[in-house]
Amino acid sequence: MTQGGFALSRTFAAGLLCIVLLLLAGTAMPRWLTFLITMSAANGLVSLGIALLMRSGVVSFGQGLVFAIGGYSAALAFGRLGITDAVTLAIAGGLLAALVAAPFAWLIGRYRGIFFAMLSLALSMVLYGLLVKSESLGGSDGFNMGRATFFGMRPGDSWSNYANYAVTVTLAGIVGIAMRIYFDSTRGLVALAARDNEIRVEYLGSSVRGLIAGNFVIAAFCGGLGGALAVMALGHVEPEFSFWTRSGDFVFVAILAGHHSVLAAFIASTVLEIVRSFSSAYFPNSWQLVLGLFLLAVIRFLPSGIGSLWTARYASARQKGAAT
Repeated sequence: MTQGGFALSRTFAAGLLCIVLLLLAGTAMPRWLTFLITMSAANGLVSLGIALLMRSGVVSFGQGLVFAIGGYSAALAFGRLGITDAVTLAIAGGLLAALVAAPFAWLIGRYRGIFFAMLSLALSMVLYGLLVKSESLGGSDGFNMGRATFFGMRPGDSWSNYANYAVTVTLAGIVGIAMRIYFDSTRGLVALAARDNEIRVEYLGSSVRGLIAGNFVIAAFCGGLGGALAVMALGHVEPEFSFWTRSGDFVFVAILAGHHSVLAAFIASTVLEIVRSFSSAYFPNSWQLVLGLFLLAVIRFLPSGIGSLWTARYASARQKGAAT
């Protein structure tokens, strides 16, 4: 087996093992913890899309746009089209978000730095304004979504929370495996090169604008998928999904995670949910301060993100192995 084939097999094996372990652990978890991990995995998918964009040197501050599209599409498909299968709703949310983002991808791919961030944020806030004013979509209050089915079965009250957890963890794990393979592919490595020197990448024959546009669409799919999964867990969708503060949360997680590791995006999302939950419980009037101090500590001591804790060691070990 070649080195690339061995790495691919190892990625599959590690990803599937994580999914199986989480599914088994979920049967013994309390309901509050399975819900917390469900939301962490759904939000982590959105931040994973931002990490993908960060690898090519840009950051989107408007991922609330695709998060809301995924959530609203799942809720509308459930309530008005009669589609109740959770997997179908989640994938449909991701595909619709990617479809909406595609016409803007080539335009936004022209910009860098603060211009890319502000343009993506503007798109998200336009959607927020439309949703708030749309009475047919519940206006500023949004609307509720019923309980989804899972492969034709509707679980009882005692198992509905775990069913959402299982679907979310499985889909997030599959997307994580695919994203890891993409990171290690030629196109994924070219993104890192474009981050450092766009002119050289263009000289070698690759289109940086096309690369960023493609990554933007992939990030949109991840965001829409995460939005649909979050709405199914919450049972409610509202315009706040596309507000700038929600997009800021996703960027917060992406900064915590860094852009080197897929697993780090989900770990950082879980850490954020835990810190938010406990700080709001014990410091109800200053929990934002706790989050800010936590982020400053990570930036100070782990400037490359949580993922650098193991990616740097792995890279060093691989270089030593190659030298010997």
